[in-house]
Amino acid sequence: MTDVKTDWKPDIFGYLDYREFLADYYEAAKANNRAFSYRYFSRRAGYSSPNFLKLVIMGERSLGAESVERFARALKLDGDETRFFRDLVAFNQAKTSEDKSAAFERVGASQRFRSARRLDSAYFTYLSRWYYPAIREMAARKDFRADPEWIAAQLLPPIRPSEAREALDVLFELGLLVRAPDGSLRRGEASLTTGHEVRSLAIGNYHRQMLTRAGESIELVAREQRDLSALTVCIAADTAAELKDRIHEFRERLLDRCDRDLEPNVVYQLNIQLFPLTAPPPVPEDDLNE
Repeated sequence: MTDVKTDWKPDIFGYLDYREFLADYYEAAKANNRAFSYRYFSRRAGYSSPNFLKLVIMGERSLGAESVERFARALKLDGDETRFFRDLVAFNQAKTSEDKSAAFERVGASQRFRSARRLDSAYFTYLSRWYYPAIREMAARKDFRADPEWIAAQLLPPIRPSEAREALDVLFELGLLVRAPDGSLRRGEASLTTGHEVRSLAIGNYHRQMLTRAGESIELVAREQRDLSALTVCIAADTAAELKDRIHEFRERLLDRCDRDLEPNVVYQLNIQLFPLTAPPPVPEDDLNE
């Protein structure tokens, strides 16, 4: 690249990791201007440490609120880019899943991000709204109508028609709802591939939402229409792996049975949980020395 070019900077809206963006920015800036260096950037950002940018890129330093603003000025980001950079830093440095989800919501609110990372944004939204998977399954009903008001009233608890309308848009975008040749709607089987961090965050959100629905069902759903049960057992630590395998096999058998229904007419949620209530036993010293 030469100094006359003005489009050498990487597009920040295509990133989910601000450190990756900074690394690409550094390489692009150095290719555009051979005088650019870590020391040069530090002077521009007002830091005495000549390698601060390098330490941030390597993950050895994080950015506080003041540093974010300094970096934004040194990177010469405009208003929208600065806001996005601020949210991206918050997303990457969040300590809890709740803070991470809230930060990603702000990241995903950027139209420029949704254009650059369409799948990440849509996938996160799909698994972070409990009613999105439910609406997709509703399409198996013969009486299904792509009418937001009808869909909203069918769900338990009901949602707003505007939420149902947004859900339809996302489901079509992801290929999870498709229109058949006769004009009817059916469930799609799109392959959803996205970054590991977004996928794990979205799946965590999905499970939390569905566990909340399970708790609400105690009051909302008649006892005859639900089954809530639990076991508290003491087992050998190694037995947990066998139980996980058996749960997986059981879930697959149930799914096969559900798929054989020719005229499904109600959407159910099945949650299965297995988790420890006590800390695992200490590892014997002999095992540590092997």
